[in-house]
Amino acid sequence: MTASELKEVLDEAGVIPSKKLGQNFLVDQNTAEWIVGQLNLEPEDTIVEVGPGTGALTEHVVGKVARVILVEYDRRLAEYLIKKFADRPEVTVINHDAVRIDVRPFFAHKNVKLLGNLPYSAGGAILRNFLKGPSPFKRAVLMLQKEMIDRILTGPRCKDYGVLTLRMQCEWQGASVKVVPPSCFIPRPMIDSTVMTLAPRQAELPVHDRRLFDELVRRGFSQRRKQLRKNLPGDVDWEKMCEKLEFSPTARAEELSLDDWVALTREVDPFFEKEEGQGDDEMLSVVDEDDNVVGSERRDIIHRDGLKHRAVHIFVLNQKGEIFLQKRSRLKDKCPGLWDSSAAGHVDAGEEYGDCAARELEEELGLAEDDVREVGKLGAHANTGWEHVRLYATLAKGKIRFPCVEIEYGEWFTMAQIDDWVKAVPEDFAPGFLACWKVWKEANQGRFEDGE
Repeated sequence: MTASELKEVLDEAGVIPSKKLGQNFLVDQNTAEWIVGQLNLEPEDTIVEVGPGTGALTEHVVGKVARVILVEYDRRLAEYLIKKFADRPEVTVINHDAVRIDVRPFFAHKNVKLLGNLPYSAGGAILRNFLKGPSPFKRAVLMLQKEMIDRILTGPRCKDYGVLTLRMQCEWQGASVKVVPPSCFIPRPMIDSTVMTLAPRQAELPVHDRRLFDELVRRGFSQRRKQLRKNLPGDVDWEKMCEKLEFSPTARAEELSLDDWVALTREVDPFFEKEEGQGDDEMLSVVDEDDNVVGSERRDIIHRDGLKHRAVHIFVLNQKGEIFLQKRSRLKDKCPGLWDSSAAGHVDAGEEYGDCAARELEEELGLAEDDVREVGKLGAHANTGWEHVRLYATLAKGKIRFPCVEIEYGEWFTMAQIDDWVKAVPEDFAPGFLACWKVWKEANQGRFEDGE
């Protein structure tokens, strides 16, 4: 779209570019096409574009991917985009504030990628909403003011290094790929913009509790010029920590690298367990086709020989009726990195199903006084790993906490969100959960029919 064409569109839509909303419209088509090229588009992709404006970037996406979702805050521009792409059924326009929109529905799409020329006024808040873990996005290409990109990508001992830097770098690997001058926009901003690519971190960092990491980082930078030991929780033995991690006793928050902050988090975490894998020598009940106990055997032998055994799955709900799902740690020997039930585990030899459910709730989620009710049963077959499974449900009464070596992420989802996700991308889930979800849907059919 040329400058003259943009003026016509804005006049037609009744839009005067707002400085408050950070409305600087990209009019350099070569730059727009180049930016979209950084997404490495594939036919099955779903592209979520934040702040599409008049569609300068969108034009280079439509027709190349399975679905395009446009999130536009300005009602007049949203209406213009609806008309512009009226003949493209794969394009959906959402008139919503990108700072507050619920991003959980985006999990129910394959190969979701994020695109955006983000407004300067709300760029940081939008990043926080869309890219905090767990995130549905497999890649992101974003344009922001150069100053903010510099803050995200900087290193220790720099004045821009802080909470935003570590939050982003903990979850994403970023790179600055292009500086875009003010002349490419109308109206012209006062500063340069930068295009940044982001890819999710895989296994570059040791497992750690991301919630605790975030808390420590926020504490550490709350009074930037103070020595770090003065900003940390009072129960941290700083001298011992410095000796073990080779930190300077007088170190300030800005002097610790990302790796240092991760190491500190692991040491401070009271629930951290050594990365020694799961207990192959635990004894489990061996059962027959009808779930009668016929003996006991070590866990590793049971899995090796495909012996039938017992397990429980628990769905934890909150007051809103949402279900807590866990993303399994990459250290798990079965289904690493897949989404699963709130809690699950094997029934030990001599243990009853209900007692096992209560134990797993406390061990995995820290819920010690929650009553469980049985929802249904599943027979032993390949999809359950040859486990006879009892599915339980409970209402969370306390705060959930979990060991990071067992669970990478946890998140609440509505039943409708989970159902859409299961239908669209079943490969994101552990097979045992998928089997339990069928039982859950049958037991709660009325709620699904009502659209909950």
